[in-house]
Amino acid sequence: MKVLPKKPLSVWRPLNLDDFLLGVPHYPEHVDESYWLRDAERMKAAGFNTVRMGEFAWHLWEPYEGKFDFDLFDRAIEILGKTGINTILCTPTATPPRWMTLNYPEILRVDRNGRQASHGSRQHGDTTSPVLRHHSRRITRALAEHYKDNPYVIGWQTDNELNTTVSESYSDSTALAFRNYLRHKYADISALNFAWGGNFWATAYDNFDQVVLPIPMAPSFLSPGHVQDYHRFLAQATADFQRDQVEILKGVNNKWFVFHNLGNLADIDFRGQFGQDLDFIGFDIYPMLYDEMRRTGGHGVTQALQLDICRSHSGNFIVPEQASGFGSQPAFSTMTPEPGEMRRMAMSSVARGADGLMFFRWRPAHYGAEIYWMGLIDHDDEPRRRYHEACQFASDINLIKNELLGTSVAFDIGIAGADFDNQEAHKTYPMGLPSPQDDATLFYRHCYESGISCGFIHPEDDLSRLKVLYVPHWLMWQPEWTEKVTAFVENGGTLLVSAMTGTRDTNNHIPTELAPVAGLSALLGIKVEEFGRLASPQEDGLFTRFPVEQGLYNTQKPLPACSANRRYQYCLNDQVFDAAHLYEIISHEDDVHELGQWKTRFMEGKPLLTNRAVGKGQACYLTTYLTEDMLPSLTKVLFNKTSVQPVIKDLPKGIEAVIRAKDNHKLLFLINTLECEVLIENIPKGLDIIYNKTIEERVLLAAYDYKVIRL
Repeated sequence: MKVLPKKPLSVWRPLNLDDFLLGVPHYPEHVDESYWLRDAERMKAAGFNTVRMGEFAWHLWEPYEGKFDFDLFDRAIEILGKTGINTILCTPTATPPRWMTLNYPEILRVDRNGRQASHGSRQHGDTTSPVLRHHSRRITRALAEHYKDNPYVIGWQTDNELNTTVSESYSDSTALAFRNYLRHKYADISALNFAWGGNFWATAYDNFDQVVLPIPMAPSFLSPGHVQDYHRFLAQATADFQRDQVEILKGVNNKWFVFHNLGNLADIDFRGQFGQDLDFIGFDIYPMLYDEMRRTGGHGVTQALQLDICRSHSGNFIVPEQASGFGSQPAFSTMTPEPGEMRRMAMSSVARGADGLMFFRWRPAHYGAEIYWMGLIDHDDEPRRRYHEACQFASDINLIKNELLGTSVAFDIGIAGADFDNQEAHKTYPMGLPSPQDDATLFYRHCYESGISCGFIHPEDDLSRLKVLYVPHWLMWQPEWTEKVTAFVENGGTLLVSAMTGTRDTNNHIPTELAPVAGLSALLGIKVEEFGRLASPQEDGLFTRFPVEQGLYNTQKPLPACSANRRYQYCLNDQVFDAAHLYEIISHEDDVHELGQWKTRFMEGKPLLTNRAVGKGQACYLTTYLTEDMLPSLTKVLFNKTSVQPVIKDLPKGIEAVIRAKDNHKLLFLINTLECEVLIENIPKGLDIIYNKTIEERVLLAAYDYKVIRL
């Protein structure tokens, strides 16, 4: 396997490997050595080429300080390698060993209540700790030097799901590192006081040594600038912790690829140093875990949403952990994929950008906090339906991979995403409003259910491949993005900007000029003169005043309404809808057209949706937040001057149609996410490259089955 030169981060970036990574995370330390050869042979028979191992094994690599023992993994790697299975090793820094936490307790995280973590289960180490970083560099160098010439070790994963268990820390080392970060960011303490609004509530500092960590509600609300900088710092600290390892690994053997596997995406700036340091990024995909936790409306759309969010950060990726069955830890469990569904979920990952995939896990553990997290092999060492589905999937991948590699996912509708500052800005001062991602999810689900290709994209990426770009309430807007979206519109694109966009600067201050700032007002031809809160759908109140849940302000419990009739409505596409969350009153230039108006109370007759012709395209502005009810009318109005069409006309519910393409080479993925067979019609003529069969007009897809068609 060769590592090719990597391209800059972009949603369109292909993976820089010349083969498809296919296999499983493997834990030889969890079973008797008598299993190892049989495991390797079964993996090879399944069609796998790679395993990932070692992420939680620091205590085995270094049983006590300065004493390294590589024997167990040397033997496991050798057996796998001779059977034809390569190994990805992991730096084991997610689980510092017990001798370290006993000898150096200062490495432990401290929570917002001042409680120091105990040893285990993982991510108990504080990545801001200089002591932990020292030991992290030691173990990484020892591993790199030992395996630098091993032909079976092809690459590395840094740590494991950084910040997934916990991302925040309030330790002494965190406070010191935060102050040092601020000293580099700000020229002097007066600059910091300006950024954080020190003249409000007497929060100004005399010097950097006085700066405290932003402990929520201690005793009241914090400056948004303070909170934003803390999370910027956490993201930088995470990137620095990882860079230590990347520099060592690449310095020892520059033929290795290095990546990281992400879990919940907390406090990581993918487009910054973190992502730029890596060859590519991995995302761990557990659709049925997300669905139960986030309740976004079904396993199919839930997985598609997560995959498209991930791809917006990095371009094509690998899935180092793909759900293979029932999963649980003591406090929760997932739903169980039905027969055929594991294979379907894996191909959905590939369709939406995965150029490598590993089923989690090879076999389940017999002890510990994941004894019921099932693998491909059951507890009794028998391969059953999950193993056989994995074999079938591997066979399919080996048939299509040569046509797959180098392609990227094509989509017509872009939703602005993958921006760390805008993700965090909302959290610093949410006011009970939906987050940009909450709003974007509504838009995405509508497109998904309509069969329209939709994805997330950063404004810095190439926008020319899009037909429509939607900006969901991005509080912070940069002038250079205006230049990009203006060119997009002038060349024929449709831009939709939504309420509250461009209303804060990078310090979370409100500018003195009317929103939207940074040139957007001139492009759109509008200015926001007033805004105000509205109740959420089916609620008469706004939000509870002071409760705090996990650092964010709880907005779920409504207060009694001032008036049972305090509702606002608007008219769009000759239909009347209840407004939700927020209204804006705008003024606009003479060449701006009104495509919808507010209908009731003092808002009657004021513009709801505006449109301005710019070059060959149109720039539109929406003076409220989305609701599920209004989206069909909004998109009908929005798309009427575009060539946006579903990927497949009259696509049946539950069917995904996704295109991966490079130049004129196109692969159409048709995926049935349902438990019943579905007839799909209006399919363009092409070749089913798995079964080498011509497809014309229609195909009957069995439950959880798929087709990959070369158009």
